[in-house]
Amino acid sequence: MSKSATQRSERAFERGEAQEAILDAAEIAFAASGFHGATTRAIAEGAGANAALIHYYFGSKEALFEAVIARRSGAINQERRDRLAALHKAGAVTLEAVIDALLRPTVTLGHDSARGGAHFTRLLSHVASGTDERSVRITSTYYDAIARVFIDELMATAPGLDRAAAVRGYLNAVAIGISLMAPTGRRQMLSDGVLREEDVDAMLDAAVRFIAVGIRALARPSG
Repeated sequence: MSKSATQRSERAFERGEAQEAILDAAEIAFAASGFHGATTRAIAEGAGANAALIHYYFGSKEALFEAVIARRSGAINQERRDRLAALHKAGAVTLEAVIDALLRPTVTLGHDSARGGAHFTRLLSHVASGTDERSVRITSTYYDAIARVFIDELMATAPGLDRAAAVRGYLNAVAIGISLMAPTGRRQMLSDGVLREEDVDAMLDAAVRFIAVGIRALARPSG
C-alpha cells in the first residue's frame, strides 16, 4: 500500500473512531437528560471531541439523536432476522422460538454493560412510549418493518391467530421485552434473591413461555 493510501486509511479509521465516540457520548447524554436536556457541548465533552465535529459528522442534534437510535436498532433487527433465518433453515420454527428471536437481541443488549446497553434501554423506552412527532416517526422508521415480519411469523405459528390479534400479541411481547431490558434489580429483590439479574437465559425462558400462552389465548378456536 502506498504512503498516501495508508494515510487515507488512517484518516478514515480516525473518523470512524470519532463518530463512534460521539454516538456513545450522545447515547449516554440523551438517556440521562432527554433530547431537549442534552446539549451538544456536553456530548462533545463526553466524547473528548470538538463540538464542531458533531455538526460536521451529523449536521444537527436531531440527526445525531436519530443516528444513536439507528445504530443500535439496525444491529438488533439484523440479529433478529438472522435468528429467524436460522430457525427456518433448521426447520425449527415454533411460536416460542419466534418470540425468543424477537426478545433475545434486545434483552441481552440491555444486560450488557460493555455495550452500553443500560443507556440504550432507557433511551429506547422513552422513544417507544413517546407520543411526540419525533418518537412516533423514529419508532415507525426503525421498527415497523421488523414488526411486520414478526407479526407474520406469529400468525404462521399460532393457528387461528388473525392479524389484529397478532398485532396485539406482538405489541404486548415488545412491552415485556423492553421491561426486561433494564437490569433494575427488582426481580432479584422481590424474589429474595431467587431470581438473579445475571441469569438472562432463565428470564427469557420464562418470558417466552408467558407470552406464548397469551398469544395462543388470543387465537380463535379452530373450527
